[in-house]
Amino acid sequence: MKNTTSLLFCMLLLWGCKTPQATTIDENKSVPDSFNSSTDTTNSALTNWREFFPDPNLIALIDTALANNQELNILLQEIAVDNNEILARKGEYLPFVNIGAGAGLEKDGEYTRHGAVDESLNIREGQAIPEPLPDFMVGAIASWELDFWKKLRNGKKAAVARYLSSVEGRNFMVTNLIAEISNAYYELMALDNQLEIIQKNIAIQRNALRIIEQQKQAAQETQLAVNRFAAQLLNTENLQYDIKQKIVETENWLNFLVGRFPQPIVRSSSEFNDITINDVQSGIPSQLLTNRPDIKQAELALEAAKLDVSIARANFYPSFSIEAGVGFGSFNPKYLLNPQSILYNLGGDLMAPLVNRNAIKATYNSANARQLQAVYNYEQTILQAYIEVANQLSQIVNSSASYTTKAKEVDLLNQSITISNSLFRSARADYMEVLLTQREALESRMELIEIKLSQMNAKVNVYKALGGGWN
Repeated sequence: MKNTTSLLFCMLLLWGCKTPQATTIDENKSVPDSFNSSTDTTNSALTNWREFFPDPNLIALIDTALANNQELNILLQEIAVDNNEILARKGEYLPFVNIGAGAGLEKDGEYTRHGAVDESLNIREGQAIPEPLPDFMVGAIASWELDFWKKLRNGKKAAVARYLSSVEGRNFMVTNLIAEISNAYYELMALDNQLEIIQKNIAIQRNALRIIEQQKQAAQETQLAVNRFAAQLLNTENLQYDIKQKIVETENWLNFLVGRFPQPIVRSSSEFNDITINDVQSGIPSQLLTNRPDIKQAELALEAAKLDVSIARANFYPSFSIEAGVGFGSFNPKYLLNPQSILYNLGGDLMAPLVNRNAIKATYNSANARQLQAVYNYEQTILQAYIEVANQLSQIVNSSASYTTKAKEVDLLNQSITISNSLFRSARADYMEVLLTQREALESRMELIEIKLSQMNAKVNVYKALGGGWN
């Protein structure tokens, strides 16, 4: 017995020496101290999305999407699958017990081994073994793999990490869904305002066309001036159709996101230019590690990958299992539950790979490579999160400054339209100056709406980049 134990110990040492070492890299979680030299930890990501987006129409859309969005519901089913995987993994390191019953007939030939044994028995006349011999059995069989190297327990831990990772993936999707609906909603409001600007400009140009036609009849202007005014009016009228098509597509996209067939989207577009951009508090970069669901998702995926390496490494070591059975067996049903019909067995196995371990090595190397891949993905996610926040904070500052400048330009060009029309009527300006002023005023108004939309998008995107919305 002592020699056997020593032999087993030496075999374990041999297997351990042959196990390849893992190539590990510690993940880098370090981030800069601040985004913009501020160390204030107040973070807008902690604000509930209902408070961050106070528009009741937008809140109604988001509420509907969180309940009906098909992609989100599909992801919830994936989370349920991952949860079931935990139960399956947990069951692997617990004993398996099966109960069964059976019945059969057996007929041994005279010249078989069993037949020869039967012939050699001293069986009295009239007491021969029945042919064929019935066989009835009922009992329980148990098997249990001893999780000596924690391979099965690590498998359960990896399943838990992947389940939690999928939950964080769901949270990240909620954040993206809220941001996508908000951006589309503000885009729809911007399109409404652009359409209104075009229609107002069409009315101004129609009035200018009537004036130039009257002057042409009075021989004060030529047909060329009339044609130029008419062409500009047609060009402006044509712009509205593209805007109308974009409105339809944006409405349908919003309806798709909330999981319903196309219907009108309720909104208050007249208030678009009056929406104020409240101060967004970015906090400090280290808060991204806890606020951003995608970072937590990558971290949990890395944890699962590390456990997979441990599981793959355990395949190089011996596995221990115990099998046992107890039940009743008899050739006659009336003796089946007799104490003398009890049968049982107990055994143990020790199995270990000895030669041709290429498949195990390949599995281990692949697990190790996926671990390194998860490390790089985790670090990349942190870097991407920081850059997204920095970009959107800059966008808020620059778009706000741009809106102020463009608003002044719009005011000046609106005044220029009135001035140019007055000068044209008094023959102190030609029609080209009127046309140019009208075109510049229209373009500046449209650009002002686009800058306002850029402001709103920056507000939405910085909230998403900070990790807001899912909680």
